[in-house]
Amino acid sequence: MNIPLKVKLAVLVAALGYFVDAFDLLLFSILRVSSLTDLGLSGDDLLHAGKWLISCQMWGMLLGGLFWGILGDRIGRIKVLFGSIFLYSVTTFLNAFIVDTTQYAILRFLAGVGLAGELGGGITLVAELLPKDKRGLGTTIIATIGVSGVVAAGLVGKIFDWRTTYMIGGVMGLLLMFLRFGVSESAIFKTTNDNIKVKKGDVRLLFKSTDRFLRYLSCIAIATPTWFLVGVLMTFCSEIGISLSISEPLLASDALMWCYVGLTIGDLVCGLFSQWLQSRKKAIFYFLVGETITLGILFFYPLKSSFQFYALCVPLGFFVGYWVVFVTTAAEQFGTNLRSTVATSVPNFVRATTIPMVSSFVYFETSGFDAYHSAIFVGVVTLIIAFLGLTKLSESFHLDLDYLEENLD
Repeated sequence: MNIPLKVKLAVLVAALGYFVDAFDLLLFSILRVSSLTDLGLSGDDLLHAGKWLISCQMWGMLLGGLFWGILGDRIGRIKVLFGSIFLYSVTTFLNAFIVDTTQYAILRFLAGVGLAGELGGGITLVAELLPKDKRGLGTTIIATIGVSGVVAAGLVGKIFDWRTTYMIGGVMGLLLMFLRFGVSESAIFKTTNDNIKVKKGDVRLLFKSTDRFLRYLSCIAIATPTWFLVGVLMTFCSEIGISLSISEPLLASDALMWCYVGLTIGDLVCGLFSQWLQSRKKAIFYFLVGETITLGILFFYPLKSSFQFYALCVPLGFFVGYWVVFVTTAAEQFGTNLRSTVATSVPNFVRATTIPMVSSFVYFETSGFDAYHSAIFVGVVTLIIAFLGLTKLSESFHLDLDYLEENLD
């Protein structure tokens, strides 16, 4: 069947929204040292201020995921996409004019809030606009274009100084906002919105039913290996390399680059694989198995050189490339009156699992274990959680999304 032009535009706009999301996620990591040094920090202050600022941004995304998700179910997917990108664009642009870390923290928090609505809001809109047999293709396009924002951030950050880079990020967001004027709201949402008896974006619905709450937790659980890889294995690869006695120092920037090369390819392949299988669950299961095998190679066949480690980063990233299939699954698991709340908050809660994973990693490393064995423990736990979560979800590939979660009593 032919896809209307406005629907194609919605897919493009959602993809560019994810591009901006991915661009900013890596932006602070790239600019941390140069920006904080320019503000007068040095030595341990760079590390402590960096951790604080990352935490501010993460808390912003966590709270923003709930905020924009609820609004998306109450006032519409399009309005949320406008509001979130406007907040991100303005605060990111203002980052170029900060004079101290307090201003930096406030703006990174607000930028995190703004960014939190992009991926889930875009996926929700596209999932409702496209026919069920084309949903996976639409979200695959979103992922393939979107994840390349990480590569763009790396290139822009190397070419321009940190203040100019933040300006570029803000201007990109504003240009994207203007593109959104041609995008229409989904008919499914309009129908639900006209029904005044339906509770929309009410988070209490998640807790009033054990089944619904377990579905929500399971959606979060299946993606935890992704942020174990990014937040622990890649971020602390230098410490892991030392414990493996790798002579050359491992650089997190290089590890993340090769990881995201694999992840970008994996998002494309997993989306198409899901279409071919006509199953979300099977595609995620096979990719989780692939990630388990690849981590097994890393954990039980200790690498001897930086080249071997970076080479393994590509398949490690590839097999966690079920990220967009996971977000699509989350959107499909819940009714229209709760879909945006779930699809927008779940990815940000997954990102927030980095906090307990890093804390666990550091705890074991300071309790007599080296970084290598600490990473093994955390990685095994995340894989177990992911497989258990997958067993609790039903197949949603052929599901008609025009349905509601039951109202509160």
